[in-house]
Amino acid sequence: MGTKDGIREELELELLQYPIVQFAYLKTKQLTFLERVREICRTECPRYGTSWSCPPAVGSVEECKRRCSRFSDVFVFSTIAEVDDIANMEETLATREVHEEITRQVNRIFRERFGETIALSTESCDICARCSYPEKPCRHPEQMFPCVESYGILVTELAELGGMEFQNGANVVTWFSVILYNSGI
Repeated sequence: MGTKDGIREELELELLQYPIVQFAYLKTKQLTFLERVREICRTECPRYGTSWSCPPAVGSVEECKRRCSRFSDVFVFSTIAEVDDIANMEETLATREVHEEITRQVNRIFRERFGETIALSTESCDICARCSYPEKPCRHPEQMFPCVESYGILVTELAELGGMEFQNGANVVTWFSVILYNSGI
């Protein structure tokens, strides 16, 4: 392959075509998987138990940790979107689709370079008008990204580990995604 810096430089040149605001490289062993994050999903998220991208469908926190531990490296990135009123959830969530498409493209780049990946992204998947969970398998498993928090990973901690801003202004939505991969370095 090449040197670690050379591979990252090539990768970053390819990623320049996307409106990624900040990014960081971490090691999977730096990730913390917390039951309390999952508890927040269970008690505060209306999508809990309604989607393949959310608990309990993604498995226990321990299962998610094991799944992630098959990978050595983590690429965390953020995009931003300006809205008129950050408290308007409809307006805020409408900006998510662009971030999800960027996540698809970034995941594709990592898969082409490194092989298998796991991509985790924002909120609960909304590709389908009604999720097939739990009656039938996911209709689009190759497009569906579980939520970062559904794995028990705290996004604020990820941002801190990567030296990234979690909030970027009063009416600015900051979206985060994670790509787990094996760099071979």
